[in-house]
Amino acid sequence: MRHIIFGGDGFVGRYLAEDLISKGKQVIVCDIHQSKLPIYPEAAFIKLDITKLEAFEALKLTPTDIVYHLAARQYDRNIPKRNRRQYFEQVNCIGTANVLEHLSQQGSRNLIYFSTDMVYGKPQRLPVDINHDRKPYGPYGQSKKKAEDLCKLYREKGINITIFRPRLIIGPGRLGVLGKLFFLINKNLPVPMIGNGSNHYQMVSVFDCVSAIRCAVNKGVPNQEYNLGSKEPPSVEELLGNFIKRVKSNSFLIKTPGSLIKQVLKLLDRLGLTLMYEEQFMIADENYIVDVSKTENDLGWKPDYQDDEMIYQAFKEYKNRLKKTGY
Repeated sequence: MRHIIFGGDGFVGRYLAEDLISKGKQVIVCDIHQSKLPIYPEAAFIKLDITKLEAFEALKLTPTDIVYHLAARQYDRNIPKRNRRQYFEQVNCIGTANVLEHLSQQGSRNLIYFSTDMVYGKPQRLPVDINHDRKPYGPYGQSKKKAEDLCKLYREKGINITIFRPRLIIGPGRLGVLGKLFFLINKNLPVPMIGNGSNHYQMVSVFDCVSAIRCAVNKGVPNQEYNLGSKEPPSVEELLGNFIKRVKSNSFLIKTPGSLIKQVLKLLDRLGLTLMYEEQFMIADENYIVDVSKTENDLGWKPDYQDDEMIYQAFKEYKNRLKKTGY
């Protein structure tokens, strides 16, 4: 049995590969680039662009392989100002369709797919359970919703597909939107919140994501959707306030009128001065907690990391990067 990881050189992929290798599994990373990671050469590497169906010929899947589809375009860097829908769909929809078609052609029957909580859009009830309406705000969430629908079609062709919808994934090696926050706190500058900070905004550790994947495989790759998130996240004001004290920063929180700040952020994005993307800031002042009870009950999984510790560990990684780079 081989473990094939599309997007295995990415953030979640490298931790998954490391976990599988530690358990003596045969791992093949399929990605468009290969970084200098400690998973190599224990993990084999195949350069593969999932947007090109002919590229899969080098892989030669077998029915016993377990495939992990983590490759995606996300809100990280170099996001185009225009044609964002096409930008996300090229990988998240066309690429996913190619992965699914290749599995079907080769008789491979087990797939773990990482979607996103952004398929839900604005929470209509709390906690957001797996049956919540999917009405994403923007092109990224919409592309992942389409990819989920493709997965459901291929379930009917006999492929077992577990779909995970994680909240904001953080851990060593990824900063994302937290990079701007850490810059302010490290410089002892004021930290403006979108809204008054009374809302609860959930995250999930990359290590808890890997353990959820492991649980799904142990359960035979169920044909189900599952949320991933921490348990009992604090309010944004409490989380950030305690964090600022913990790292001994002189920063302080500023409450703002959320609706006004969102309009300003929209305008800046249209002017090409993007600070946050709409799918990020439109839910920044919302109570947004996903229900993970189904994940716990079906898979025997539980999150081991809480939001306050996750953000602290991410900040330590940020400080280490500053020391290494001198910036």
